[in-house]
Amino acid sequence: MSDGARFVRPSLDALPPSDPVPPPAAADASLGLNEGLSGPFPSALAAITDAVPSLNRYPGRGSSALVAALAARHDVPPAQVIVTAGADAGIGYVCQAVLDPDDEVVIPWPSFPSFLRDPQKRGSSAVTVPLRDWAIDLAAMGSAVTDRTRLVFVATPNNPTGLATPRDELTAFLRDLPACVLPVIDEAYFDYLDPTTRLDAIAEIVQPGGDAVVLRTFSKLYGLAGLRVGYAVGPTAVVSAMRKVQRGYDVGSLAQAAALASLADTNEVGRRRIANRTAVDALIALLRAHGLEPLAGSVTNFVLVDVGADTGRLADQLLARHVAVQAGAPFGAPTALRIGAGSPADLALLDAALHEVLDRAR
Repeated sequence: MSDGARFVRPSLDALPPSDPVPPPAAADASLGLNEGLSGPFPSALAAITDAVPSLNRYPGRGSSALVAALAARHDVPPAQVIVTAGADAGIGYVCQAVLDPDDEVVIPWPSFPSFLRDPQKRGSSAVTVPLRDWAIDLAAMGSAVTDRTRLVFVATPNNPTGLATPRDELTAFLRDLPACVLPVIDEAYFDYLDPTTRLDAIAEIVQPGGDAVVLRTFSKLYGLAGLRVGYAVGPTAVVSAMRKVQRGYDVGSLAQAAALASLADTNEVGRRRIANRTAVDALIALLRAHGLEPLAGSVTNFVLVDVGADTGRLADQLLARHVAVQAGAPFGAPTALRIGAGSPADLALLDAALHEVLDRAR
């Protein structure tokens, strides 16, 4: 029997396989890969409960109520906001809206894998620019831009390093980009940043009329990773084009209801930001006790640890002990682990697992 390979376009050979991967069992105490420290807001849980009886109905196309609330939150017209199945889907939609085959995209590397893969799905070329001392090298990215470049991706904070790009450096980089290049600024971890010092790319770049697409998500601090809801804010024509390629019912009813309820709970956002910082500090102390030195400066809910060897086997060994961490290979950092902050019980489990896997092997 044929495997059907003759029907598949050859350009997809550049992409790695994407087979189903089961999550850790729900009953297991485990660190998340990069989820928030806590589950949904209490207000979101209540909204989900209220929405369950109407699951026989399709969700509102285009998430109109959530779009309106986000537009009001960011002081932009609704035509500049699109709600997507996580910020990850927004990456795919902007690639579909902007890129033709043989176009180029400039990305920092290591960084979020979709920056690399979604352009390849379009038959476009992803030009990777190495980090410098684990920080995004904006000068080198600028030098990599050619007359074929259509998009540049910058995640701040970056994933998997957790490092934020300084405001002045990023705004200067954006100012110097050619007019034909659209920057995409991934702010998936925006909510973890100090509100008094952080760059708000929506307020500071898009809202005044700058050409950029900014991505946000409810997956991290808001605790809604399992519902897949994020959004993008950008120029009207770009958002309109993204809507043209978006699936008709991209975000489900429960996700829309939970995100709407979460938006109103600003006190919980502040409480979780502080709790996360405490949890990250505890994680760093535990890792150092095992002779590991996390990359300094993470402002997210995870840290990156370079162990000097391929981490795929190490991640598997930890998972066998009910600790889920992310091996760095998909992000372009094969000798590193990305480890998320967790509860005291999670950290105790990690402590025991590291003792068995690392300490005894030394």
